[in-house]
Amino acid sequence: MPGPYRIRGSVFLPEAELQWRFSRSSGPGGQHVNTTDSQVELRFDLVGTRALPPVWKERALTRLAGRLVDGALVVRASEHRSQWRNREAAAVRMAALLADSTAPPPRSRKPTRIPRGLNEHRLREKKKRSETKRGRSPRGWE
Repeated sequence: MPGPYRIRGSVFLPEAELQWRFSRSSGPGGQHVNTTDSQVELRFDLVGTRALPPVWKERALTRLAGRLVDGALVVRASEHRSQWRNREAAAVRMAALLADSTAPPPRSRKPTRIPRGLNEHRLREKKKRSETKRGRSPRGWE
């Protein structure tokens, strides 16, 4: 696998804290599936990790609360025939999940008003358009 996976900034997914489990996959591969353990289950102990800064860890715990199994984040991958590619897919998915869940909350929107001139222009155009359409009707031709 290509080295450590970056979460965000200078924080990486520590290889020592990842637990891998392999099992038989039900995905593509025909009879090959019956003989190889190509499905990958990747576990990362989110509660016990020291790799994440405390603020990030807190955010991740609250945002991923529904996905945690005994305090661990679990990701499964079985879309590829080879175990190697499934390992890569699971690790990338895990890093992306952690990156999204540790991101700072979006800045709150500062409410702004529509400029009066813009609103007046819109209403003038609307009136002009309605006059154009009213002029197309056959009423009043008699």
